[in-house]
Amino acid sequence: MNSELSAFFDHALPAIDASLDRLVPSESTPPARLHQAMRYSLFAGGKRLRPALSVAGFALCRPDWNDVLPVACAFEMIHTYSLIHDDLPAMDDDDFRRGIPSCHRKFGEAIAILAGDALLTLAMETIARADAFPPDRLLRVTAMIARAAGTPAGMIAGQVFDLEAEGRPIGEINVEQIHRSKTGALITTAVTAGAFLGGVSEAELEAVRVYGERIGLAFQIVDDILDETVPMETLGKTGGKDRDQQKATYPALVGLDKSRAIVAEITGQARRSIEGLGGRARILLSIADYLETRSH
Repeated sequence: MNSELSAFFDHALPAIDASLDRLVPSESTPPARLHQAMRYSLFAGGKRLRPALSVAGFALCRPDWNDVLPVACAFEMIHTYSLIHDDLPAMDDDDFRRGIPSCHRKFGEAIAILAGDALLTLAMETIARADAFPPDRLLRVTAMIARAAGTPAGMIAGQVFDLEAEGRPIGEINVEQIHRSKTGALITTAVTAGAFLGGVSEAELEAVRVYGERIGLAFQIVDDILDETVPMETLGKTGGKDRDQQKATYPALVGLDKSRAIVAEITGQARRSIEGLGGRARILLSIADYLETRSH
């Protein structure tokens, strides 16, 4: 990670966490156990990639990015809700997340399900109340986020595609479709929504969308590689589960070396997509580099 990106994260991530802390009910607010579960998963660590991308997209035109923090935080709420539900016994059945017991292991399945539901609905309320932006812009962003989180081309659709692919011959499965929907859609929309609210042109918005789509796919392929190669102590969750559950992944489809080559290729496509933004895109370019080479 270069010094400019480190400085960006050092500034943006504490601001994102402070904003999340203000937006999410305290642990003592009734129903207390629900809010404890929400905050347990939300503040358990994590890269804060999606809100950071929203901030970086917004900063393309507006370097003072405080106004976009609520919208950025909504992406982290949606992402955390998806992780809580993804770990449930009916889904991936994982006992650990970010190095600690999964939400359902700590609070029970019922509260974990409701904590995920509450984070999703709080995210939509948070966006609707982001009064720093004109209503028509917030309406468009709300539709973008709902589509990215839902179906037929969003996160929930991708989760279904993923479940349906388990145990099937890998050659029969569209792995890219799964990754684009399950992981890529929300990442793409995070950076695109930030850029749109910041005021980029429609042509620039399309360039940012392509960038987000490419890094979203690369991010998930790297995740697949790390699942095969990194121990649980570093990964923060049970390693090797993709293989054990016969998940549809790029390493299963083409092997580790080819998967790494694909990551390099599509990360290059992401960089080229935003070349026209010039120096304004430095942080986005650095994020692409970081995601390509991350180790956890």
